[in-house]
Amino acid sequence: MRESLPLHAAANRRMLRRLSIIALAMFGFGFALVPFYDQICRALGVNSLVPIERGAAKNTQVDRSRSVTIELDANTHDLPWRFRPLVRHLQVHPGALTTIEYEVVNVRAQAVTGQAVPSYGPARAGEFFKKVECFCFDQQTLAANEVRRMPVVFVVDPALPKDVHTITLSYTFFEVAGRGGKS
Repeated sequence: MRESLPLHAAANRRMLRRLSIIALAMFGFGFALVPFYDQICRALGVNSLVPIERGAAKNTQVDRSRSVTIELDANTHDLPWRFRPLVRHLQVHPGALTTIEYEVVNVRAQAVTGQAVPSYGPARAGEFFKKVECFCFDQQTLAANEVRRMPVVFVVDPALPKDVHTITLSYTFFEVAGRGGKS
């Protein structure tokens, strides 16, 4: 029985080595998922874990030879807010700096914190929709029954493909769990 003890020890060492390699591989895979997730989100035009580049709009020339219809949409997901754009659609020339406003009302009797997530239609248009200022860059805390107007300043890149005549900008506000009214 004493002779079999070293055999168990050697088998245990091999098993420990294998499990260590598997644990390291799992850690490396989890670490690699963050930039992969960010690239998928950027490609689809949805929010990502990486901070948004503010002021990403370049100094461009206005293309007055064409106009693009911007349709605005607003939604909430399990959030006690009324949220709407002040205008539903507008015409813009690519390259022109444009400002729009959304209105949000907290209908709960206590402060609530939310985060807006933008999406674009068609999805490829998100790459050409450059936000300079947006409420979606930061979490928003609204006091009980507070009404707030929030601007979005943007430029449609003149490199937008000519076959894209309409861009739908949609925001969905989600409640930030555990934040309540803390900003």
